[in-house]
Amino acid sequence: MKFIDKLERKFGRFGIPNLTMYIIICYVLGYLLTYLNPSILYMLNLEPALILHGQVWRLVTWVISPPDGGSNPLFFMIAIFFFYYPIGNSLERAWGSFRYTLYVLSGLIFTVIGAFLIYFLTGGRAIGIGSIFSTFYISMSIFLAFATSFPDMQVLLMFVIPIKMKWMAIVYVAIIGYDIIGYLRGGYWYMIIPIVASLLNFILFFFGTRDMHRYNPKEIRRKQEFRKAVSPTRVNPSTGGISKHKCAICGRTELDDPNLEFRFCSKCNGNYEYCQDHLFTHTHVK
Repeated sequence: MKFIDKLERKFGRFGIPNLTMYIIICYVLGYLLTYLNPSILYMLNLEPALILHGQVWRLVTWVISPPDGGSNPLFFMIAIFFFYYPIGNSLERAWGSFRYTLYVLSGLIFTVIGAFLIYFLTGGRAIGIGSIFSTFYISMSIFLAFATSFPDMQVLLMFVIPIKMKWMAIVYVAIIGYDIIGYLRGGYWYMIIPIVASLLNFILFFFGTRDMHRYNPKEIRRKQEFRKAVSPTRVNPSTGGISKHKCAICGRTELDDPNLEFRFCSKCNGNYEYCQDHLFTHTHVK
């Protein structure tokens, strides 16, 4: 995330404070247009073919498209005010206005790129695809970012059931996966592009903030050797003393008999130590 740190130092003043409220205002405006004059939305949605013919305002105005198509505004507005608004504000306070603005803006830009990708992949024959693009998955990416930042925070599902954010995030990811599989089976491959595009900001955020070096095989081996070197010594329950060696067969230690000798078996799969009586008589662990 060093690149973002540099951007914040240079352009941090351009962060939009209270951005979540502006997003909600766009949602409300979209719902009002849906019921007052639905045809207006068709003049504002993200339609690459029409944008290339001069209707450039669609690059911005599509953000007012209701996340659920306006089918259930009451339920979604309750979710917005009692769920998405608090987590959006909390995420902005935790990250800062610039990073939060960059996160949301990148999701919008990736969605626009996804729309044009569908258009060009179909040879310019994809007309009327603007209706499949909304801010639904943008809102979901905000939720996933919050769940990743605060996985153990507990919320009340349906205002009754306590549940941690990380479990809700797992359910959301499962729903997304189910949608993708359904589109693939139905032959609607192009429906996957807006999903991936609008969630690409979260994917980049997730892997950009993870320490991927720890998955390097050399790093894993180094940690294993370190844990082995600093592993706690054993306590002999009969004497209460601390021992350094213990036979994997009989359990004796050097505290039981100072004359006992211990060796590791090179043929066993793992770090198994044996006393002199069992070093050559034990069954090798495979």
